[in-house]
Amino acid sequence: MNDRIQWTKNSMLKKYGTGVPTELFNKQAIDKAINFHMTFPDYQPTPLRQLSKLANNLGVGGIYVKDESYRFGLNAFKALGGSYAIGRYLAQRLNKDINELPFEVLTSPEVKKQLGDITFATTTDGNHGRGIAWTARQLRQKSVVYMPKGSSQYRLERIRSEGAFAEITDMNYDDAVRMTAEEAEKHGWVVVQDTAWEGYEEIPTWIMQGYGTMSAESLDQLNTLGVEKPTHIFVQAGVGALAGSVQGYFASLFKENRPKTVIVEADQADCLYKSALAADGNPRVVGGEMATVMAGLACGEPNPIGWNILRDYSDMFVSSPDWVAAKGMRVLANPLLGDPKVISGESGAVTTGLLSVLMIDDSFKEAREALQLDEKSHVLVFNTEGNTDPYKYRSIVWDGELPSGGR
Repeated sequence: MNDRIQWTKNSMLKKYGTGVPTELFNKQAIDKAINFHMTFPDYQPTPLRQLSKLANNLGVGGIYVKDESYRFGLNAFKALGGSYAIGRYLAQRLNKDINELPFEVLTSPEVKKQLGDITFATTTDGNHGRGIAWTARQLRQKSVVYMPKGSSQYRLERIRSEGAFAEITDMNYDDAVRMTAEEAEKHGWVVVQDTAWEGYEEIPTWIMQGYGTMSAESLDQLNTLGVEKPTHIFVQAGVGALAGSVQGYFASLFKENRPKTVIVEADQADCLYKSALAADGNPRVVGGEMATVMAGLACGEPNPIGWNILRDYSDMFVSSPDWVAAKGMRVLANPLLGDPKVISGESGAVTTGLLSVLMIDDSFKEAREALQLDEKSHVLVFNTEGNTDPYKYRSIVWDGELPSGGR
């Protein structure tokens, strides 16, 4: 196993207007998602943590962590996408606009009677499945959740606690997705998955739009701090749905003046990085067990909607070993005096870990220069999950699992 960070500039990068359209993730589309989320009783914007001391230590102008560990009490951002997609699906079934179906209407006995019994099915490493199960329970519907081989037993039990039927399979993530789709076809379930394939694009698009709430909140919070926009965004990617949503939103808003974006994957599941290396515009697939500690990123087949946006508008792709995520977890959990503490899980912390390595390790001077990272840079990262597996969290942060030895 390679313990080195690998990176490549995006040679397919296009100027705004010559790449794929981004209107699916423009302000109007994302505002629709935000307005829906705001009707939830548990809704409030998650915090944006300003790490001024860390920024000074690393030699950048600012570091801002969007802390999704506070989202809906679920410790991860994923419910944003799942809830919006289910809302849009139900609105379609009811022949209504989502604007006519706030949370209190969707959860009403009258709507339940109209809809009847629906089972929502998904594949997940944990966070997305819990978000689907949580949403289904709120709507008095059912959910079935399958998890890939090696998934956390703790995360499985959290999904079951939301009322879902859930089990860990003996397949990798992508094979489990295919199995879920087959089971759904057989039983009449509705698949809610953030990856896409031919004939299954509508629900993944709604999920990606739901994720946009996080990006829009971040920008509003940056504006409140006097920052017009981030100069750089580091965003993690599994299938690329979250990354594509973030990239699409900021590219739509700022066009040719959009932030420079770095897409970060686990090196055991680096399908987007390999796609960027091939540089022919077509996505590449990674197979096998994808045994990374970053369970939320252990996906080997790109979402084509996300890939097309990332291909045309992102600046750099990075394949990251597990120790980088562990470093990020420790950096965020043990802040410099004056900075706030952030509890971040493996998939949530890899971008902070990468930024800290890029800025202090001279072997990444070329990468820094390619990104124009300097004392004027304002870097936005997303902590997509908290300690969703507290046992693994303690093993890394307390006990020193995955020390920062590689480069």
